[in-house]
Amino acid sequence: MNPANPRLVLATANRHKIAEIRAIMGHMPIDITDILQIGGIASPEETGATLEENALIKARAVHHATGLWTLADDSGLEIDALDGAPGVFSARYAGPKCSFADNNAKVLQLLDDVADVKRTARFVCAAALIGHQRDADVFVGTIEGRITREPRGQGGFGYDPIFFVPELGRTFAQATPAEKNGLSHRGVAFRKAAQRLRELAVKSS
Repeated sequence: MNPANPRLVLATANRHKIAEIRAIMGHMPIDITDILQIGGIASPEETGATLEENALIKARAVHHATGLWTLADDSGLEIDALDGAPGVFSARYAGPKCSFADNNAKVLQLLDDVADVKRTARFVCAAALIGHQRDADVFVGTIEGRITREPRGQGGFGYDPIFFVPELGRTFAQATPAEKNGLSHRGVAFRKAAQRLRELAVKSS
């Protein structure tokens, strides 16, 4: 750790998310840690009705526990044919202890009779940034796509194998990490957060 750099904690225990966020923000002159590295911090219950509310719950809880600048996100898949579901329930759509494969299987089953043209969907990410004596900033990123009829690819995580991205011509699970981060909802939201951190660093210098 460079003591001259500000310190930021990522309020997630999801190793996949941590890897993506570090890749997106790793070029910044900031020391990034996470709650797995710090240890002893329990993830708060996500009781919000929206992705933004859940991101704020996590950011405020971890900031209170650490006193550090904190960045949290909540992300979800919104499928038009399912009236926006799974949305805020994306992580546990198939049940409390479901796997990524379980969630994907449930979505594909529910969309079995839905025509390709009506399988439109989007990923949404809400990222909340909170620091010393500041109100939280929330940044939102989205990426439009459609749901495939079967999983494709071995990369990524979550719903990536069934989320087809027209700009890539393949699913996120078939894309390289750099390709995914360049377009993804999380990439968009966290690049906005990174820009805000730069602005705050300039003001405090």
